[in-house]
Amino acid sequence: MSTDFANSQIPGLVEDMINSVKAALAEDIKDGDITAGLIPADEQAEAYIITREDCTVAGLPWVEEVFKQLDPSVEVTLHAQDGDQVMGDSRLFSLKGNARSLLTGERTALNFLQLLSGVATRCQQYAKIVEGTNIKILDTRKTIPGLRSAQKYAVTQGGCYNHRIGLYDAFLIKENHIAACGGIQQAIETAKKNAPGKPVEVEVEDLVELQEALDAGADIVMLDNFSLEDMREAVKQNKGQAKLEASGNVNDQTLRPIAETEVDYVSIGALTKGVEAVDLSMRFS
Repeated sequence: MSTDFANSQIPGLVEDMINSVKAALAEDIKDGDITAGLIPADEQAEAYIITREDCTVAGLPWVEEVFKQLDPSVEVTLHAQDGDQVMGDSRLFSLKGNARSLLTGERTALNFLQLLSGVATRCQQYAKIVEGTNIKILDTRKTIPGLRSAQKYAVTQGGCYNHRIGLYDAFLIKENHIAACGGIQQAIETAKKNAPGKPVEVEVEDLVELQEALDAGADIVMLDNFSLEDMREAVKQNKGQAKLEASGNVNDQTLRPIAETEVDYVSIGALTKGVEAVDLSMRFS
């Protein structure tokens, strides 16, 4: 298990991993793997898993957990670590043990690894774009249901950062919250009263609302679909009072110019939403 995984600050990550692996195995196997049952029960085998494309690896603890739950006698030997950038055709891990177990666990293990490596790979691509700047790229809550902590872990392995984990650990006051609360100031004041010490972020749509948020003591202000010119003006207007986060219309072409406005953060839903899985393959030795 990688040091980053063991020391992760994502709440409940290990428990979530155990539960998600348990659910995934049950979903796939139910009352038995009838195809693996064609193989003699005592047949032993060795196999290795490669990536068919360049990628940033994430998800190996899930692979280990799959075989730990399925058949603890299977030996899993890692040839890479989460966070490694590897070339196509690289071996990621090897397996040795009961042939039925290797084949039964293959798809579940690779499903976790290909998805999480896909997240980490995309994050690494974005992180490279902003190298040399001080901006931090943040994920969002646009995650696959049931796999949020896993995807947010993968984000960190690709060199990006976590926004709030859920609805419980930080405020994000958006347009509809503001309307329902009666205004930016009222929303921020109530947030600080209800949960002292929790970060308070508010979304604004123009420089006037930015000033309202600053006057009300927001910790972070999200600049929603601001132009580059307005982002630069927001940095001047802010004068270091709050952290500034850019959001909206972020892609490969706009990311670097946004970073160069000197806002503190940029949030990108695409880090975890609709990620393309890495192409992996298992081969028997």
